[in-house]
Amino acid sequence: MLYLDYSATTPVDRNVLDSYIKCCTDYPGNPNSLHKLGVDSKKLMDSATAQVANLLGVKKEEVIFTSGASESNNLALVGTVEYYQNRGKHIVTTQLEHSSILETIHYLEKRGYIIDYVPILENGFVDLDSLEKLVTKDTVLVSICQVNSEVGILQPIQEIADIVHKNPTTIFHVDGTQAVGKIPVSLDCIDLYSFSAHKFYGMKGIGCLIKKTKIELEPLIHGGKSQSNYRSGTPALPLIVSLSKALRLALDHFDSKYCHVKKLNEKLRNELSSIDGVIINSPENAIPHILNVSVQGVKPETMLHALEEREIYISTKTACSKDNSDSLSLTAMGKPHEIAGYSIRISLSYLTTEENIHNFVENFKECVKKLRF
Repeated sequence: MLYLDYSATTPVDRNVLDSYIKCCTDYPGNPNSLHKLGVDSKKLMDSATAQVANLLGVKKEEVIFTSGASESNNLALVGTVEYYQNRGKHIVTTQLEHSSILETIHYLEKRGYIIDYVPILENGFVDLDSLEKLVTKDTVLVSICQVNSEVGILQPIQEIADIVHKNPTTIFHVDGTQAVGKIPVSLDCIDLYSFSAHKFYGMKGIGCLIKKTKIELEPLIHGGKSQSNYRSGTPALPLIVSLSKALRLALDHFDSKYCHVKKLNEKLRNELSSIDGVIINSPENAIPHILNVSVQGVKPETMLHALEEREIYISTKTACSKDNSDSLSLTAMGKPHEIAGYSIRISLSYLTTEENIHNFVENFKECVKKLRF
């Protein structure tokens, strides 16, 4: 089996799984219980929370654990506009966002919020001049992903934040789901930041929303005391501990992991670009973990299943996409249907080897030849 769909989800690191199991067996108490078992669990939860905060350079009280990035994104968007209803009804985002952002935006639009989508340049960057014109005193929220999940575009977050914060009442949310564990992350200029553990070899079902102390949110889930005032429910202690462990491990030997993936990406990009009818869609500013390509005349699903028959696993668009229409990201970048409607995503990991790349390229060439002629 050759797995090249790491941007959809990663395999759980065995060390992370061991921590999860140990927590399940050795810490049975509810962290909110007053007896010794509860107190012990609370100490462990506080320690895990402090480690996450330390690794990300934020305060412990700014860490909110959720069920994943989709919940984090929903809490960030809906929670913000619900709490700051008096600030305005205007939201700014992009067409490069994950469906958990875009669908939430559509929901808020039905509730009367005015939505503007920032134009995207040909290289995938947000048009900063247009963004500056869009943000007004009535803009309550700007939400822009750090790394696009389809093409891997890395946005200039600091420059975007400088523009957004020219209006002191506008809140800046960043979906960092495809960034954490892959590229260096600084949250200094960000008000709200979402991510999920299963993107960096953690467990599914646990994510995080970083909420700076100056920001308030209206909770989506009500019900009393928990890990955070902004998200009720019995804290999922084993998952919280596993996220903390996964994040620490993801940042270990970070530079060598990144360089390895970058080298593989360059090799793959060079090999695929030499194949007739193959177009490389990921620009140079994309992170090396994602390479998006189009095969002229071959539908993405057809290529996906042809590779699947050889036990090679890639994806067409993001795993959470709702339909089989053209890639929103490539369309936003001005790509025609012949490209946006025929794209596939290959995503790499530090676990990927040069032999894996060689095997993929050879099989890919055979599939292209078979399907195009």
